[in-house]
Amino acid sequence: MQKCRCLSKAFFLIIVLLSLTAGSIAQEATIRKNLSSRLPDFSEIDSVTKSKIPGIYEVRVNKAEIYYTDATGDFLFQGSVIDTKSKRNLTMERLEKLQAIRFEDLPFKDSFTIIKGKGERKLAIFEDPNCGFCKRFEKDFQNVDNVTVNVFLYPILGPDSRIKAKAIWCNNDRASAWGSWILNEKPATALLPCDDTALERNLAFGQRYRIEGTPTLILADGSRIPGAADAKKVEKLLAGASAGAH
Repeated sequence: MQKCRCLSKAFFLIIVLLSLTAGSIAQEATIRKNLSSRLPDFSEIDSVTKSKIPGIYEVRVNKAEIYYTDATGDFLFQGSVIDTKSKRNLTMERLEKLQAIRFEDLPFKDSFTIIKGKGERKLAIFEDPNCGFCKRFEKDFQNVDNVTVNVFLYPILGPDSRIKAKAIWCNNDRASAWGSWILNEKPATALLPCDDTALERNLAFGQRYRIEGTPTLILADGSRIPGAADAKKVEKLLAGASAGAH
């Protein structure tokens, strides 16, 4: 008798779980249908998931664009969800997770390496030769030691950026050519002929992972830091990323 009761309870739980799953799938289908039929930009939706706010769903498009909607897809809004108890920006945390790039997945063959000191820590940087913020970052970055840096030339600021990037990439000492230009604005000399398709691959990689500005730093733990962080912040980030990568 006891065994029958246990089986009945288990069967009941299975039915409840199946019902909840079916309801969730139906809800997601309704949201997808209504949004895609009403808004052209939502013709391809990556995911629809329940948010931490009752009755509100997270809608993700273009890999890392987050919107929120009601249970029917009748209303759509964009912005940050703040947890007032913990003071956490839940939307920002979600975006950081979505935009994270596994360090080992970076196309290192399309970069050049600069080793500072022992080079025990790791950092990758996407930079445009004409980027003023990159120049400011690099000058302050001279104060950071014990790091191996992979520089990805990322010419997104126009045709002249591509010309300068090619000259650096096609130099027989890329690291030196980069340093001379970014720190002292001494133009590099290209050695032709040269295969500079790495620049196109970097642009394609950046577009895929929504790298929209320079400099963009990628740490060993996969976290991404946009903008010209100062040396103190970089030191702190490198220490945290090294701990998180182990």
